[in-house]
Amino acid sequence: MKYLSAVFSISLILTSLNGTSPAMSKNNNYTLVIHGGAGTILKKDMTDQKEKEYREILNKALMAGNQVLKNDGTSLDAVVATIKVMEDSPLFNAGKGAVFTHEETNELDASIMDGKNLKAGAVAGVKTVKNPITAARVVMDKSPHVMMTGKGADEYAKSQGVEIVDPSYFYTENRFQQLKKIQESEKVELDHSSKVKIKKSDNNLYDKKFGTVGAVAVDKYGNLAAGTSTGGMTNKRFGRVGDSPIIGAGTYANNNTCAVSATGHGEFFIRSVVSYDISALMEYKGLSLDKAAEYVVNKKLVKIGGEGGVVAVDRKGNIAMKFNSEGMYRGYVRDDSKPHVFIYKD
Repeated sequence: MKYLSAVFSISLILTSLNGTSPAMSKNNNYTLVIHGGAGTILKKDMTDQKEKEYREILNKALMAGNQVLKNDGTSLDAVVATIKVMEDSPLFNAGKGAVFTHEETNELDASIMDGKNLKAGAVAGVKTVKNPITAARVVMDKSPHVMMTGKGADEYAKSQGVEIVDPSYFYTENRFQQLKKIQESEKVELDHSSKVKIKKSDNNLYDKKFGTVGAVAVDKYGNLAAGTSTGGMTNKRFGRVGDSPIIGAGTYANNNTCAVSATGHGEFFIRSVVSYDISALMEYKGLSLDKAAEYVVNKKLVKIGGEGGVVAVDRKGNIAMKFNSEGMYRGYVRDDSKPHVFIYKD
């Protein structure tokens, strides 16, 4: 018996060193945190009706994930269920509400990660997958790879039974007009003889970060998961890919530390490896989730000019919703309690 006990103890140690943790025994505690993008989101620019619509969808997304967790579902399933609600809404830059590229197409990215075993899946530049988060999930669960891109990712998702739609499904007039306005502003800037000046503060023209969506969760078994989905950047060219499908930048989950989903100017989040950096500060420096997220978002990112935010949760259900922009669509729900939703710096 002593021999078996020693083997079991060594197994637990090796598991911890490999960055994973065995599932905890079931309890009744769980937490879900979401975001719908960060950027220049001001109360004065929001109509009462539009704010109501955002709050309704954020609540709907939280309750979809809550239903999974309440019924003993996994954090992975909760993350997918939650993100699908936001992907199906034209309010967010993901799925149905994806922004347009320079070529007037929609290219979508998503990723998901399992904190229990560090498995991850991602897709980038897909054009026919209705819910990119589901494609990321099948890449993680059914392939030996972590990331697939472009036409191949679309084909693989279809072969695995993921719902496929005609690219026209992603067309929304609002997003198309955003593209046109930005392209018109570029024409003005190229006309050096013109006396017309475009204000950098004009959000319709210059704020190209229109809201990634994401979710993080810890389930009743103590397992963490994170997922992120986006339509990318308005007017992007040359197959540009941001941080959302990149593990460690836009998405990260590790049972030993936390689960993180990010939103903002992707290039800066990639360079700073934001999601993993928060986890690393917890693991190597012993910082709390709150302090680690605060340091990365409001010090390291700010220092290099990065704008955006993160939502995060640890195994104990502690949460962080940090952002350095004017606002971030966000919310959380715990243990089947009433969901809490926020938009501005309140």
